[in-house]
Amino acid sequence: MTLDDEEFRSSAPAAQPYSARISFESELLEKLKANDAAAFDEFVDKYSGDVFSLLYRLTENADDAAELTQETFLNAFRSMSKFRGESGLKTWLFRIAVNESRNRFRWWKRRKRDRTISLDATIGDSEMTLSDTIADRGLSPEGEALARERRAALNSALLDLPIAFREAVILCDIEGLSYDETALALDIGIGTVKSRISRGREELRRRLKDL
Repeated sequence: MTLDDEEFRSSAPAAQPYSARISFESELLEKLKANDAAAFDEFVDKYSGDVFSLLYRLTENADDAAELTQETFLNAFRSMSKFRGESGLKTWLFRIAVNESRNRFRWWKRRKRDRTISLDATIGDSEMTLSDTIADRGLSPEGEALARERRAALNSALLDLPIAFREAVILCDIEGLSYDETALALDIGIGTVKSRISRGREELRRRLKDL
């Protein structure tokens, strides 16, 4: 397995044409800064899934991810007037979400609260499990079982990475951000981003070499 395998990146959203995305975000941002209620609903509807997905992988817990998703958007609403468009709206939201996750992680550490992820845990109020969200479609039962085993191993290895490496790898390799966008989301230099991603990928390869 390599980290360029389609199955590793299968959860990354399809890229929207750049010009269309910029036009949409500019119009949406103008409405948000004018306190347009419908625009706030559209903002949440469009980006809440991406933010929740990121936070789920970072926190390892669906309930915490849902709570932090709400905190991320509340923070974004409070800070909207300060947003100057140095990055895309999604990248800006990811930066807020990462900071919320870090604050929660520090809270856990102070209380020595250990959490582990379960592939059979349900997500939020739904009956869907994490393993359901990462299962390949259209495979034979044997093929799906093998794919699930490989994904479980990858997920476990990813969660064992140091948090700095995990953040960078998740943002770049799973969420599909560029190096520049990842640097903006993490508020670090692009050289640091490349180093963390390289070291994170190498650590994942070492842990998954038998696969």
